[in-house]
Amino acid sequence: MSHLVAFSARDPASNQLLDWSKKHEDENRSMTTDAGNPIAMKTASETVGFHGPTLLQDWVLVNELSHFSRERIPERVVHAKGAAAFGYFEVTHDITQYTAAKVFSEIGKRTPIAVRYSQVAGEKGYADTYRDLRGFAIKFYTEDGIWDLVGNNSPIFFVNDAANFPSFIHALKRNPVTNIRPDYDAFFDFVSLRTESAHQTIQLFTDRGIPASYRRMHGYGANTFSFINSDGKFFYCKFHYLTNQGIANLTQSVADKLAGEQPDFLVRDLYNAIAGGDYPSWSFYVQIMTPEQAAKNPYDPFDNSKVWLHGDYPLIPVGRFVLNKNPSNYFAEVEQLAFDVSHLIPGIDISPDRMLQGRVYNYGDTQRYRLGINGNQLPVNSPFRMANYERDGKTTLNSQGGAPNYFPNSFRGPENDKRAQALYPTIPLVGSTQRTDNGLTDNYTQGRLLWQKVLKDDERERTIQNALAWLRQTNSVIAERTITNIFEKTDQELGRRLREGLKTPQILDTHVAL
Repeated sequence: MSHLVAFSARDPASNQLLDWSKKHEDENRSMTTDAGNPIAMKTASETVGFHGPTLLQDWVLVNELSHFSRERIPERVVHAKGAAAFGYFEVTHDITQYTAAKVFSEIGKRTPIAVRYSQVAGEKGYADTYRDLRGFAIKFYTEDGIWDLVGNNSPIFFVNDAANFPSFIHALKRNPVTNIRPDYDAFFDFVSLRTESAHQTIQLFTDRGIPASYRRMHGYGANTFSFINSDGKFFYCKFHYLTNQGIANLTQSVADKLAGEQPDFLVRDLYNAIAGGDYPSWSFYVQIMTPEQAAKNPYDPFDNSKVWLHGDYPLIPVGRFVLNKNPSNYFAEVEQLAFDVSHLIPGIDISPDRMLQGRVYNYGDTQRYRLGINGNQLPVNSPFRMANYERDGKTTLNSQGGAPNYFPNSFRGPENDKRAQALYPTIPLVGSTQRTDNGLTDNYTQGRLLWQKVLKDDERERTIQNALAWLRQTNSVIAERTITNIFEKTDQELGRRLREGLKTPQILDTHVAL
C-alpha cells in the first residue's frame, strides 16, 4: 500500500480510505461471502463458455445480488439526512434534589452517548445548507437502559398538538403532483392558518435558520418532561444543551452556493473536526417548574410552541457532553441509529405536553417500520442489559437463551423493578374526554419578544430578506394572509416592511446556457 499517499491539503473525510488502508496493512485480505466461504474470483460470473448464459448455481453471484437489492431500509419520514458521532455525558452539578435518574446521580459520572444531527424536511439527498430546523437527538447508554432525548436546534415547534403534525410535515414535503419541494403555497397556507406557528416561523427566517456547523448550534428537548426525586417529589422540566464553540450561521447567499458545491457541508465539518481531535462540546442545562407553578403559569407550560421564560425559570447547570468518536460505518451506526421518545429511565417521565404524548407512540412505531420489531437489539441501539419476555421476530440477535418467556413464572425469570415502581409518578387527573384546540391562545407575545428584544437591527434586516425570498414564491392571497396572521400581529412594523418588500419583485437570472 506504499503507493497510496495522502495529499497534505486533503481533509480527514477525503482521506478516510487511505487512513483505513494504513491501519489494516498486515491483515488477511482473502475475500469471503457473508457465510465466511472463500471467494475464488470476484470479477466474473460463472457461465457456460465465454458467451454462454450465467448459471443459477453461481452461489457467489446470487448471494451478492440478493444482498445488494436489500441494502437499503425505509428512509425516515422526517430527519432523513443526518450525521452522528459518539462521546460521553459528564455530570458537573448536583440536581439530585429534582431527579433520582442514575444518569445524574453524582458529580463526575460519565455516561456513553450517541448524538445524531439531521435536516427535518428533506430526503437523504437534501443539501445540508437548506433553510430548515435541525434535529439534535441524544442517546444515553445508562445502567437503567436507553434514554433517548430527541430534540431540535430550536426550543419551540410549529404545532403543539400531535393531531396537526402529519399535516404540517405534508406541507413541507414534495407536492404530490409535481414532486417539487418546497411547495411555498402549502407551507405558508398551513402556518397562516395555524397561528401557534408564528414564533417558530419567524425564528426559521432568522440567521439561525441555517447553521454554519452542527458543532455551532444549540439543542433543546423542546417538549416538557418531568422529574421524580428519591422522595417521590415531582417536577416539570425542559432540557437545553448550549454549544461551547459559539453560535455561527450562514447567510442565504453563502448557503445557496454551498448547496451546489458542497451539499454535505455540515456532515463533512463534523467528521473533520472529530477526526482532527477538535472535539465539540455542549453545556447541559435544565429548567424546573413545580406543579404549583404550572397551575398558575400565565401560558400553558405544556405547549411546545412556547418557551419557558428564563427570567421566571432560569437555566440550571447539570453537565456537559463531548463528542470524540466518528462512526466506523455510516449505515450500521447512523442509518440504523434509532431514537424513541418513550425510552425513559426511572426518575424521568413524560408530561401532559400534547406533542410529546403523540411522539411517545409515533417514534417507536416508526422504528418498528424501519428496522423491524428487534431494532433495539442492533448494537448501536442496544442497552447494556436486556431482560424481558419478548422473543423471536425477524433478526433476533439476543434470544436471552433458555430464560422463561412467560410471566409470572417459578424459574427465576425477570421480576418487576422495585426502584422503578418507587419512582413511578402518581398524577391526579380530573376531567371529561374532549377535543380542545390548544392553538388558539396568545400566539404572538413570545415571537414579539424575539423580534423586538432579542434580534439586533442587522439580524432583523436579514430576517426580512429571508422571509421575502420565500413569500415571493407563494401566491398573493396566501402571502397577504401570512403577513396578516403571522408577521403583522407579531409586530406591525415587520408586517409593513414585508408588504413593502413584496412590491419590489426580486430580480432573478433565469438565463440558462444550452
